[in-house]
Amino acid sequence: MKKPLNDPLKIHFKHSTVENLHLFSSLLKKDVNSILEEALEQYFDTVQKAMMDKNINDENAMTNLNYNEFWDDVDLDD
Repeated sequence: MKKPLNDPLKIHFKHSTVENLHLFSSLLKKDVNSILEEALEQYFDTVQKAMMDKNINDENAMTNLNYNEFWDDVDLDD
């Protein structure tokens, strides 16, 4: 069962992660929430790209023909 989006999240970080968040917040003059948002956006982009690449590889694995074998005997001229 999915939780409604307005339910609060309970997030727990290691002590070293919290220390780093505060350190980088100070160094970058950014609030912790901004750092977390940026990090999560980058994570989601990376994972989404990896999933798309995997899907492409899975689709390519559905045929054992190479490019030339696949297109051999196809007449595109009308």
